[in-house]
Amino acid sequence: MILFFFPYRDYRGNRIALFDGIEEGGIRASSSYSSHEIDEHDNERAVDGLQDRVNLLKRLTGDIHEEVESHNRMLDRVGNDMDASRGILSGTMDRFKMVFETDQAGGCLHLWHHSWLFS
Repeated sequence: MILFFFPYRDYRGNRIALFDGIEEGGIRASSSYSSHEIDEHDNERAVDGLQDRVNLLKRLTGDIHEEVESHNRMLDRVGNDMDASRGILSGTMDRFKMVFETDQAGGCLHLWHHSWLFS
């Protein structure tokens, strides 16, 4: 019978190093981490947070741009409608001027004026 004799190893030290800093509710930085590693990790989290904010701002500015473009199109339509209305009113005023100018004696105007006042 051959017996293999394995030397006894104390794994408690490795276990402590492995689970050092793990507490209920989160992980603490153990003393084996260097401050540089901790700072690097914090910087990476900060960069990720900034990247999320930049992406949010990009989407927001894109939405604002689309809204401005939409309002510009609407204002252009309103301007065109105002120009068309101005043209119609100008034509109506020209017709009124012709009516008033053709009746220099004032009979038609006088009659129109009385009918408007007493109606």
